[in-house]
Amino acid sequence: MVRTKKDQIVEFKCIRNGNGEAEMRRILNDEGELYGKGRLFNHAILAPGRSIGEHTHIGDNEIFYFLSGGGLYNDNGTVVRVYPGDTAVCNDGELHGLVNDGEEPLEFIALILY
Repeated sequence: MVRTKKDQIVEFKCIRNGNGEAEMRRILNDEGELYGKGRLFNHAILAPGRSIGEHTHIGDNEIFYFLSGGGLYNDNGTVVRVYPGDTAVCNDGELHGLVNDGEEPLEFIALILY
């Protein structure tokens, strides 16, 4: 299977009561394409000033791989500056959030696994 960029589903939505909307490009469309191992595999873009609100993962974990831009990642209450090439992991029962405090879009891959 090859899914071209023009065939990706793109959503703009506020994530976990964050500031503004995130652009979410689905790399895989649903749980069926992840064979029941996860529920989300997206290319996400946060414009400057936008954020993903702090939230706790229950029954799954989320991995962010940062592609471009930079921002502040809340890792269980510890705020860490993230850069392209960094990876952040929020395990089951842990809290995280993300803020683009820069002047360019913050792009990352988001993967949620069970």
